[in-house]
Amino acid sequence: MADSGNVVSLAENLLSLGSEVRQLRKARQMTLKDLSSASGISLSHLSAIERGASNPSMDMLERLSAALSVSPDWFFARRPGEGPMERAYVVRSQNRRNLNALYGQDASELGYADSLLSSSVGGEFYMGLAVYKPNSETPSNRLQRHDGEQHGLVIEGELEIQIAEEVITLREGDSYSFDARIPHHARNRSDRVCKLIWAVSPVVIPNELANAGDMQPGTREKQQR
Repeated sequence: MADSGNVVSLAENLLSLGSEVRQLRKARQMTLKDLSSASGISLSHLSAIERGASNPSMDMLERLSAALSVSPDWFFARRPGEGPMERAYVVRSQNRRNLNALYGQDASELGYADSLLSSSVGGEFYMGLAVYKPNSETPSNRLQRHDGEQHGLVIEGELEIQIAEEVITLREGDSYSFDARIPHHARNRSDRVCKLIWAVSPVVIPNELANAGDMQPGTREKQQR
């Protein structure tokens, strides 16, 4: 007779994997049909995977990863815990996921390192931690804009942010909220590390963000913190 704990664990893992695939597909602005075409997996099988009704083979997982431009381990969030709510929704500091890998651009390209504080990229918004090295900024120094909202709180150091034509210096404890359709840009011009907790809506993280000319990390034009 199968151990009931193992059965529950397997069911949770399948649901978690399917949910991660679905959430990332939506964040990439792909339909089931889009992902089916890109991965070569049938619509019915893909739908079953997303529902947690089917366990993908390693080959399928590799194809899904390639189609969504992530490594396979993205789908296996490390969220251990004693109960199902903790495993589903709590992110321990050592288990944060690297958002730069999702953007396809590292910290040297973007001017900062991003990690995901939210338990997933599902929902109406997501939250992360950006770490700017001293005197760092995006090399292109372009103003960014996108649909939705930007919110941020500086928890260490200082950050220079430009909103429209106005340049503002934010220091530890300062925060902001604005309509992200307003052109904006951020950089750390100080000789100290800056850490920023941010929240962005909507959750849109298309493939090949490096080629999206209008924004920074987080959405279609990569939302700029």
